[in-house]
Amino acid sequence: MTPIDRAAGRLLFGNDPAGYDRARPDYPRCVFDFLVERCGLGSGARVLEIGAGTGKATGALIAKGAEVVAVEPDARLAAYLGGRVVGEPVMIISEPFETAELSGRPFDLAVCATAFHWLEEAPSLVKIAGALRPGGWWAALWNIFGDPDRDDPFHEATKALSQDEASASQTDWFALDEAARFSAFEEADAFEDWEHRLWRWELTLNPGQVRPLYATFSNITVREDREEVLDKLRHIAAEQFPQGVTRNMVTSVFVARRR
Repeated sequence: MTPIDRAAGRLLFGNDPAGYDRARPDYPRCVFDFLVERCGLGSGARVLEIGAGTGKATGALIAKGAEVVAVEPDARLAAYLGGRVVGEPVMIISEPFETAELSGRPFDLAVCATAFHWLEEAPSLVKIAGALRPGGWWAALWNIFGDPDRDDPFHEATKALSQDEASASQTDWFALDEAARFSAFEEADAFEDWEHRLWRWELTLNPGQVRPLYATFSNITVREDREEVLDKLRHIAAEQFPQGVTRNMVTSVFVARRR
């Protein structure tokens, strides 16, 4: 599969924000507990969220007491997010991160949830470091569908159809490549105390939930035969996994402290 262009990839998810929001799983609560313990997330913390999307992570940041500035390049997603956070301490900037004006006092924490692979890493880390106060933290996290260390029967039954293995080479490798991410922190010459954490868990779907979820996957979205593929995925789930589909999930989190 040809890698998806970064600029185009950022705009793949805005056609159906409500569908994306319903179908995609939340991030594990323990991830945000970790950000409280390790990175100072909490009441009054000023948090920059990059690529906020429909707010899958935004709500958890707010629940921990943060004041959030959410940057989202897709106006459709930004509008949906605005409807979700009415009355909450959130300011939304509908603009690409590269050109977004980040005014006000420096941030205590910057977060990017399943979106940092759509940015150019080196200049983005420079801008993030410039937006953080000394001692502030950067956290990049991903929910990854699949775990090479555990059997995944539904993946085996559908991998040729969904091209999961091809798409993994673009996104999952980035989210799990500890050596590359640590090297980027070192090259940015602005971070210290970096760490990588993994949480393994399971996502259980009934056959009717399979199609909406896979409709949010970028490698499916860009295909001309998208509807046919989604119908086949649902059929396989119903015929071969009538008791439910279990996908092995990994949540990968990288954190680093600004010097």
